[in-house]
Amino acid sequence: MYKIIRTNSGNIDFQILVKELDKDLAIRDGDEHAFYAQFNKIDAIKHAVVLYENNIPVACGAIKQYNESTMEVKRMYVLPDKRGKGIASLVLNELESWAREMNYQRCILETGYKQPEALRLYEKNNYRIIPNYGQYAGVENSVCFEKNL
Repeated sequence: MYKIIRTNSGNIDFQILVKELDKDLAIRDGDEHAFYAQFNKIDAIKHAVVLYENNIPVACGAIKQYNESTMEVKRMYVLPDKRGKGIASLVLNELESWAREMNYQRCILETGYKQPEALRLYEKNNYRIIPNYGQYAGVENSVCFEKNL
């Protein structure tokens, strides 16, 4: 049984999952990890979700304001042994619903070619590739997406 809660970056379960995410990304991104890590601090995230399976935290994600009409999806993670069950889509759908409730018109995000399962997740959830934005412009490993809500 799944339960999703809305919280913020002060939630200890969210923090623990993000630490696991960062360990995974450090391996995947190698030398590029420090570049990406500077944009992934969680101390000021006001909108985070944690998904629980039988009261155990197994997935998380967050959104943060990018501009007046856009939220940026951040810190998406599912524990490795829970992948392939649609959990990431549940987290993403909850974040999109939250953004809609706050009257945002779209979500954007950045992921990387070294995260093929993330690329599939966003394509499956009707995100489309856009030119790399902001700090990701010109970064070869980065792939940016958007979805109109």
